[in-house]
Amino acid sequence: HDRLAEDGLRVLAVAFRPWNDKPATIELERDLVLVGLTGSMDPARPEVRAAIRTCQNAGIRAIMITGDHPLTAAQIAGQLGISSKEKLLTGPEIERLSVAELEAAVDSVSVYARVSPEHKLKIVEALQNRGHLVAMTGDGVNDAPALKKSEIGVAMGITGTDVAKEAADIVLQDDNFATIVAAVEEGRTIYDNIRKFIKYTLTGNTGELWVILLVLLLQMPLPLEPLQILWVNLIADGMLALALSVEPGESNVMNRRPYKPRESIFARGVGIDIIWIGLFLGFILFGIALSYDAEADLILWRTMIFSTLAFSRIGLVLALRSQRDSLFQIGLLSNKPLLGVVFLTFALQMLVLYVPFLQNFFGTTALSAANLGICLGLSVLVFIVVEVQKLAQRWRHRRS
Repeated sequence: HDRLAEDGLRVLAVAFRPWNDKPATIELERDLVLVGLTGSMDPARPEVRAAIRTCQNAGIRAIMITGDHPLTAAQIAGQLGISSKEKLLTGPEIERLSVAELEAAVDSVSVYARVSPEHKLKIVEALQNRGHLVAMTGDGVNDAPALKKSEIGVAMGITGTDVAKEAADIVLQDDNFATIVAAVEEGRTIYDNIRKFIKYTLTGNTGELWVILLVLLLQMPLPLEPLQILWVNLIADGMLALALSVEPGESNVMNRRPYKPRESIFARGVGIDIIWIGLFLGFILFGIALSYDAEADLILWRTMIFSTLAFSRIGLVLALRSQRDSLFQIGLLSNKPLLGVVFLTFALQMLVLYVPFLQNFFGTTALSAANLGICLGLSVLVFIVVEVQKLAQRWRHRRS
């Protein structure tokens, strides 16, 4: 029996009992004659081991809770890379532990065998009391209490019972553990892109706000026409920001620990970046605004500020595609929708500058090659300073 169990097989005993007259039902399972043992294998899918390794790299701890024999559970856990044979608790052992002792054990034990549904609920509660966020998988009626108690209940869509599916938050359509890991990666990518979207939008708007406030304080004319502000918001906060929201996952998305669920969306530098990058953009625009002269061409002055702001938003969106990697590391073609929108935005802005009908509508004038070069050069500065900041962050990370 132990040899079969240590090979990861589920062991069943086969026995019989002869009788002449059929005994009462309550007496059937007595005085049985053992015939032998059978070992059956229910192997994990090939991709599960890699998925568990990905979880561990991502700071997610995989725990096995099974009704199988301890030797079988230990063997399978070892094959999957979950735990060694020493880190194992059985149902009877859990019964003998106090609440405090079980809470102390759950941080080091990753395999539980011969457990009942009540034990599963106790393990979930103990993990939660230790400050962990628990995702529980299950398929049976008896798994429902633990699925309901956990922060994220995951039921099996193929083999799962209706009760388990109702108690769960998520139902897997393919009953594959690797799908959970893929969902975690997708969720992290979505959350990162939400932060990038907010960071990009607020940074650009902060730059607009600073230049308008500073110019008004100096009692100078408005640097931007209302239609020009709406145009920048359309192409930047509209098309460019939406294209940024489909950015592929970061290179380290599954090689970092989970973030605190209650952290602010502006945590880990997002709020600070919005302030300082917005200030930098605002001072670039204000530098152009200082060239104002009462005798100068007011339309040309506004067109210079307007064009620099529009082009700088293109550089900003390219720089903010990654929180840590350079644009040259992730590649221009890794987000083709964004690249297409960048070219479209640039083309539309050029039309606004050089098509007479649009010039009259937006209050712009055609820029000379020199003035256009100044606008493009100043707009590139935003891209450069953000890339330098990320380079410094990577250098500090390697040093640490």
